[in-house]
Amino acid sequence: MNLSELPDPGVLHPMPGQARVVLLKPLVRSALIEVGEFSYYDDPDDATAFETRNVLYHYGPEKLVIGKFCALGEGVRFIMNGANHRMDGPSAFPFPIMGGSWAQHFDLITGLPGRGDTVVGHDVWLGYQSLVMPGVRIGHGAIVASGSVVVDDVPDYGIVGGNPAKLIRRRHTDADVDRLLAIAWWDWPLAHLTEHLPTIMSGTIDDLENARP
Repeated sequence: MNLSELPDPGVLHPMPGQARVVLLKPLVRSALIEVGEFSYYDDPDDATAFETRNVLYHYGPEKLVIGKFCALGEGVRFIMNGANHRMDGPSAFPFPIMGGSWAQHFDLITGLPGRGDTVVGHDVWLGYQSLVMPGVRIGHGAIVASGSVVVDDVPDYGIVGGNPAKLIRRRHTDADVDRLLAIAWWDWPLAHLTEHLPTIMSGTIDDLENARP
């Protein structure tokens, strides 16, 4: 195998002539976003604006964590905890952000409770214009249907869809999901992964176990 021909996870645009596709790991600059190798975003308008157009109300301290080999379709968005409003009083309106004398009450809208980091596992496919709400955890190998609003955690290798997104089915049995998580092909060395690409894409779980380095 010619190692010089292996895909480069540090290239911004992995598809020559296709500016609409970007690898997220070399793109993101925010310390609040972590992305694994080869996870990509596809958008014909401006894929490079992912941090500002697709990750919204991200003021911290909660992080957005995206694993390796994830496919994010056009218009996928993450709503972060900064979008929260107080709901324990008569009004949910954030008066202090309007400024003036109202600003002295800014403490009333800071430090609102959140659900923690938003985490997307490895090998996840997020369909066109799906929306992920704060603190959601999406398991490895999961698929989110186009237009879905994900408000609850998604199990490993689950397929969800709708608003709010509901579990449609699991891609594999519980036993096979355990086997796939143990194999963790996304952590294989790149050269070994490349050698066994047909198995990863279309083989059986038995084949995948036999191919482990």
